[in-house]
Formats: sequence, C-alpha cells, structure tokens
Amino acid sequence: MRKALRWLLSLVVLTGTMAATGATAGAATAAEPDIKDRILAIPGVSLIAEKPYNGYRYFVLSFTQPVDHHNPYRRATFQQRITVLHKDTDRPTVMYTSGYEVSTNPSRSEPTAIVDGNQVSVEYRFFPESRPAPTDWAKDDIWQAAGDQHAIFQALKPVYTKNWLTTGGSKGGMTATYYKRFYPRDMDGVVAYVAPNDVVNNEDSAYDRFFRTVGTKECRDKLEGVQRQALVRRESLEKKYQEYATANGYTFETVGTLDKAYEAVVLDYVWGFWQYHLLAECDTLPADPEHASDQAIWDSVDTISGFSFYTDQGLAPYTAYYYQAGTQLGSPTIKQPWLGNLSRYGYQPPRNFVPRDIPMRFQPWAMRDVDSWVKHHADHMLYVYGQNDPWGAERFSLGAGARDSYVYTVAGGNHGSKVAQLPADQKAAATASILRWAGVGAGAVRAPFDAKLDATPTTHEPTLHP
Repeated sequence: MRKALRWLLSLVVLTGTMAATGATAGAATAAEPDIKDRILAIPGVSLIAEKPYNGYRYFVLSFTQPVDHHNPYRRATFQQRITVLHKDTDRPTVMYTSGYEVSTNPSRSEPTAIVDGNQVSVEYRFFPESRPAPTDWAKDDIWQAAGDQHAIFQALKPVYTKNWLTTGGSKGGMTATYYKRFYPRDMDGVVAYVAPNDVVNNEDSAYDRFFRTVGTKECRDKLEGVQRQALVRRESLEKKYQEYATANGYTFETVGTLDKAYEAVVLDYVWGFWQYHLLAECDTLPADPEHASDQAIWDSVDTISGFSFYTDQGLAPYTAYYYQAGTQLGSPTIKQPWLGNLSRYGYQPPRNFVPRDIPMRFQPWAMRDVDSWVKHHADHMLYVYGQNDPWGAERFSLGAGARDSYVYTVAGGNHGSKVAQLPADQKAAATASILRWAGVGAGAVRAPFDAKLDATPTTHEPTLHP
C-alpha cells in the first residue's frame, strides 16, 4: 500500500512539474496526444509531409472530399491538398486560400500574424493536385468550393476550438466571401483582400473609366506606347515569339494560334502593370517606345505580361480558373481605344483559354446573388483594396443591411494591398476588428504583427486575372 502511495505521489509531482514548465507548440503530454496524431486521427486526413518552421508545426496534408457535396455519400471523391500551420490549440485559427493551388512552403497570411494564430490553407478544388479523374467540370463552382471549406472546418474544429477567420487575396478574397455567403455561421470573421466583384459580366465601363485616370498621363502614355509598338511590330516580334516557343517546346492548341496568344499577352500589358506594379516603377519602362529597339519592347512586355502564359503549357494549370470565369465569376473586357485598329481579336473570352472538349455555359445569376447578400447581410467582413489596382474598379460594397463590416482602400496601392499599408488610424481600426472577431484582445497577441509578418502565401497567378 505504501509503495502504491509513493508511486501516486511521484506521478502527481511529475505532472505538476510538467504543467509548471509548460509545453512547446504541438508537444505531446500525458493528457493530450501529439498534434500530428490528433490531426491524422481525423477521418479522411493523410500526411504528405511535415516541414520545419520556427515556432510552429507545419503539415502538408491530403483531405478526402466528395466531388459533389449535394450527394456526399456517393463514391466519387477526390484528394484535396491542405496545409496546417500549427501554433497552439488555444489560439484562433485562420483559413486561407489563394483561390488557386496551395503553397507547400510554410508562411503566414496577414490575419494569421495579426491574431498570432494557426493557419489552415486550402487548395481550390480541381486545380491539378486536387483534381478527380475523370473530372466532372460542372462541379467546379463556388457552392461546391464553399462545401470543401465547410467540410474542412467541421473536421478540424474539434481540434482547433477557438474562433476561426477566413481570408484570401484576389480570387482567394472572392472565395472567402462566397464561403461566408453559403455558410454564414462557420467563420467568426472574413478578411478579403483586393476581391473583384463582377456583378454584370457584360458591363465593364468601370474598368474603362479606371484606365482613363489611373496614375499619371506620362505613365499612361508610356504604357500605351509600348503596347502599340508591340502590335505595330507584330510581324518581327512574332518571329521572335515562334523562336522562343520552339526553343521551349511551347504549343498553342488551346488558344488556337500563335497570333492569338501573342495578342493576348500584349493586351494584358497595361492591366498587368497596374495590377502588380507601382506608379514609381514607370521609370523602368522604355522612355520613348516609338524609337525603342524590338528587344526593349519584347523585354518590357515579357516582364509584365509573360510570353509563356498563353501557351498550352502556361494555361494548363489554370483550366479550373478559366472554367469558373466563363461560367460564374465573369471576366472584364476593356476597350483600349489607344490601340485603334491594331487589335485583331480584342480581349478574348475565357472560352478561348479552356480546352474545347470541356463544355461551358455562363450563369449570370451567381454573382448577382453574392453581391446582394454582401450588401444586405455582410457581418464581420472586412475588405481591403488598392487605389491603383484595376480589379478594384468593380469591388464589393456594403449596403444598409451590413453589420460590423468595412471597406478600406490603400492610397496608391496595387493588387498586393494589405492592412499594414493603411493610414495609422485605419490600420488600427482594421486590426482591432480582426482581433475582436478572432476573440483575442490586443494584449493577447504575443508580438506586434508588423515585426513578425511573413510574406503572404503566394502562388503564380494569371497576369490579367485575380
């Protein structure tokens, strides 16, 4: 009996010592299994890799999803890649998506850094590594993608029990919005960056007005001059393009011809500059496009638009995006009157960038529904836009029915605009909202987010598209 009491006393002392010293993120204790074991115990989750990241545990995972959330018990499933950046189960969690493929290198989105939390990153359905075979493309829609996020949230919520936010930039910001629209009770807040909102697909005058005034006339003249010269010199530069394509094994079956691909790249040039560059970078453009060399024109267009993009090889990773653009999301068409009659095709529709054996039919009601819902029902939603980002020309706006929701604009900002770039008072207000929704006070954040902010998780995205 005394031996048993001594053993029990030793166990109590040992347990008290462990509690006093604490445990690092994800460390196993007698009361709680290792975080990896807890995650892998979730049905449908399997481990692809674990990678080091200072202060965190980082897992690349596969999650079994139904192809059709309307019929989740049918046999058709696919493996969706997700990642988990684990801080601590007593911290809030941020669900992040770019709206494209997921990065398998660890990094934190801005909201994750602000709330000092965990991050679950989700690859959008039907991108190459998360695509069922055969592929029923009709299931590549915004409701099904929201169903993917809902299933992941339900699976992980018993592990990460504190508040959840969802976030993303560009198409990821759109995705975060659609998730909130279809599952309004899942997330405690939404932080959407530079999210386009193309409510009426065939009405694009807002973009034309944007390009008439963005930046300075001097900068606009240089950009338009380079674009004109690229079309004036089409014959000589297309010879260079053919040599480039041959050397790299590029083909043009999806878009149709090298000529169509060439013009698509050139017509992206002005948009691409304002999307990803700043007014100060106008100094890097050819000063006198009319008298610049062919190589200078080629280099400028290639740097901003990328001559590889509209090849079959460049388009292949983005079939899932272009399919959605041509069926639900919409896509802008701008007039570019400075080109006169130099353009043969104009802005080409998404149909030109999707293999012809994939049927497409546009659903005009999809974006109208989301836009109306945001106006009348937005709750705990925050949008950040860039003043000089073309995608901000058609943006989400809040109506009388919105509650505790906000729209901010970064002066001179582009498609990479963040809360950190706002004026001090707006930055403080936006940060306070994010912390409040996450269920933590400013004092509960263990370091100022500016000091520890990583680059936002990124993927390569189409030059023109969100």
